[in-house]
Amino acid sequence: MKRPLVWLPLAGFLLVAIVVAVALYAPADRTVRSAMIGQPLPAFNLRPIVSTKPGVASDAMKGHGPRLLNIFASWCVPCIAEAPQLMRLRQAGVRIDAVAIRDTGPAVAGFLRRNGDPYAAIGDDPSSAVQLSLGSSGVPETFLIDGQGIVRRQWVGDIRADQVDEVLAAVRDVQ
Repeated sequence: MKRPLVWLPLAGFLLVAIVVAVALYAPADRTVRSAMIGQPLPAFNLRPIVSTKPGVASDAMKGHGPRLLNIFASWCVPCIAEAPQLMRLRQAGVRIDAVAIRDTGPAVAGFLRRNGDPYAAIGDDPSSAVQLSLGSSGVPETFLIDGQGIVRRQWVGDIRADQVDEVLAAVRDVQ
């Protein structure tokens, strides 16, 4: 009777090890999706963060063609990785506006000099209020806004080279 009980701790350990291994092998998707998809942009009017660009306002996004709204920061490493793809999108004719969160004008200007400037307008969001109202959980994130000011798509994280065609197709689909 005591002999099977000796193996009980080993069986328990193996069970825990299997559960941990399965969780590590197939982690859950923890991406936070915005509840704003399909909804009008929240009202905002952000002042410019750099003197060479206008600020960003939700009302200015209505009545024009589709555009991307990129949430970024000069201190964000994935934003640097995303910059070449945003430049490709701009060269393809996509208008890209930006919201710079918790940043400074000189830092953003330096970021644009080093990594290229795909943005038509950049607004200053020092307290991340606009970022949070969009349902964005981090940087970078990009939203597709249609001509009526409705949020149509969201890309969480940096847009990668293999996603550029997908983004272009999404922009064309909302025209």
